[in-house]
Amino acid sequence: MNIERVKYVIWAADMDRAIGFYRDLCGGTVLKHNTAIAEVEIKGSVIGIHSGGEGKRTWTGLSFQVPDVIAAAREVVAAGGSLTREPEPENGEPPHLAMCVDPEGNEFMLTRKRG
Repeated sequence: MNIERVKYVIWAADMDRAIGFYRDLCGGTVLKHNTAIAEVEIKGSVIGIHSGGEGKRTWTGLSFQVPDVIAAAREVVAAGGSLTREPEPENGEPPHLAMCVDPEGNEFMLTRKRG
């Protein structure tokens, strides 16, 4: 099989809001945007955002590694997202995980490199 490209697709009821969230929060570059689908490149990976979402809570499997989970979690909230699990210290180390939700209901994780 000859793979040309890999992207991860999520759903959005409001395409412009979803595009803006990932573009602005993650410093992404919009590669494509029409009424059906958009593509946002973040650090060499592509998130496809498909229209027709219902805004329901959905686990995506997306994970963004960041140097500071607490600061990144604050940025998620400031950008219109929310947290389902606040970052908490573990075993005397700074937090390494926060569970987040974008404005369209797509759940994702923030993680910090450990060890």
